[in-house]
Amino acid sequence: MFHRYNMPPNNLYRPYQTISLIEPYVVETLKSIIGRRVIVDTIRGVIQGYLVDVKPDHIVIKDRKDDEPTFVRMQQIVFIMPIR
Repeated sequence: MFHRYNMPPNNLYRPYQTISLIEPYVVETLKSIIGRRVIVDTIRGVIQGYLVDVKPDHIVIKDRKDDEPTFVRMQQIVFIMPIR
């Protein structure tokens, strides 16, 4: 049985919104180098591989064709550099 003082406040039941920042110029530029080998510096370290796909919130990198993909959130990327 709940007593009035044990009930959670009403503000816990309000819906919430997720806000995601999209950088359209970065997304379009990255789409132009899909298929090229890149170095991606993230806040957790460096990743190298082929840029397979670009979405507004993440990129997909594979080191070789049969490797598992690595998904990197755009917000975690410090810089991306194509390799010749």
